[in-house]
Amino acid sequence: MSRKEAILQAATHLFSQKGFRNTSMGELSRLTGVAQGTIFYHFKNKKGLFLAILEAIKTDILEQFDRYTTEMRFENGMEMIEGIVTFYLHMAGSMEDRFLLLHRHDAYEMAMENAVFRGHLEAIFTSVVDVFERALLLGQKDGSIEKTQGKKTAFILFSMVDGLVRLDTFKLYHGGSLYDELITSCRRMLQRQDTKGCSS
Repeated sequence: MSRKEAILQAATHLFSQKGFRNTSMGELSRLTGVAQGTIFYHFKNKKGLFLAILEAIKTDILEQFDRYTTEMRFENGMEMIEGIVTFYLHMAGSMEDRFLLLHRHDAYEMAMENAVFRGHLEAIFTSVVDVFERALLLGQKDGSIEKTQGKKTAFILFSMVDGLVRLDTFKLYHGGSLYDELITSCRRMLQRQDTKGCSS
C-alpha cells in the first residue's frame, strides 16, 4: 500500500468515526506516521482529503456494482431485484467505514456548497438507482414485475434498502434480521397482480 493510500484509509476511518470537523490532521498524522506537510502535499487541505475519499468511495461502489451486474446471470427481473438488494447489503457490511462516512451529514452539507462534492454523491446513488431501474424494466419485459414508473419505483426500492443499511450503520437495529421481510416486501410491491396468489 502506498503512503497516499494509507493516508486515505486512515482518514476514511477517522472521518467516519468522528466526523469531518472533529477529525484533526494532527491525529491523522500520528495515526499514519506521516508528517502533516506530506499529507497536505498529497491533498492540499482537509477538504481536499475528504473529497478524495468521496471520489474513491464512488469509484469503488460503481466498479463493484458494474462487476456484479456484468458477471451475474438472472432468470428474470424479480431475481435481479433480489440479487441487487442482497449485494448492496453485503457491500455495505464489507465497507462499514465508507458507508458510515456516506451516511454522516458532513458530505451532504458540503454538497450544498460544492458542486464537485454533490456530483460524487449523486453519481453513487444514481448508479445504484439505475441498476434497480434496469432490473424493473427487465422484469416488466419478462412478466415477473408489474408495470410501474421505473425511476420512481427504483428510488423507493433504494430508499428501503439504504434505510436498512443506515439502521446497521448507526447500530440502531440489526438490519440483517429484517432481510427476509425486506425481500418479501419487494416481491409484494412488484409482482404482477395475477401472479401474487402463486408466490411463495
